[in-house]
Amino acid sequence: MLNKYARAFFTRVLTPFAAFLIRRGVSPDAVTLLGTAGVVAGALVFFPRGEFFWGTIVITLFVFSDLVDGNMARQLGRTSRWGAFLDSTLDRVADGAIFGGLALWYAGSGDDNMLCAVSIFCLASGQVVSYTKARGEAIGLPVAVNGLVERAERLVITLVAAGLAGLHTFGVPGIQVLLPIALWAVAAGSLVTLIQRMVTVRRESAEADAEAAAEASQESGAAS
Repeated sequence: MLNKYARAFFTRVLTPFAAFLIRRGVSPDAVTLLGTAGVVAGALVFFPRGEFFWGTIVITLFVFSDLVDGNMARQLGRTSRWGAFLDSTLDRVADGAIFGGLALWYAGSGDDNMLCAVSIFCLASGQVVSYTKARGEAIGLPVAVNGLVERAERLVITLVAAGLAGLHTFGVPGIQVLLPIALWAVAAGSLVTLIQRMVTVRRESAEADAEAAAEASQESGAAS
């Protein structure tokens, strides 16, 4: 849902910056790698120590590389399968670091095994949600559904809540509760999205199999 509108807005905003990097001879792949490294560092350095505000600031600064690299590739006219593969693969690495960092906090100083488990579920379900679409498309299905909570929603909900929760270190009371609420919401939304995509793939595969069987029957009838 957010992908449709937020991507278009931020693409327009970041286009001048992407053009600046191109003039400096920076490649889209370099931006992808640097952005992922920044997100991973922000998540795994700050989150396990409970420094959610500064961790979110660092992650947010680097997460926009996901839009900048694609924008650069389009401006250069050099969109490629490798670039798309690298971008998608490193997105999974970045997502894993964010929820992994939260899980480490709750497994350690955060001292909440339930929220540690919810964080791990968010990590795993996000990966599987992405896999269902990729695997469905790999077997020739359109997977014509986005679902309730895609990657953009998962990141926005989690990072906004983490950043706000981090304000308790500046004396804002009671705001820490936002992060557990966000994690439960992302976990539930990811589960719903996974079910939506599985149902869609099952329907599309049944339709494709029925169409193939009908074509085979017609060919058999024509041959006889």
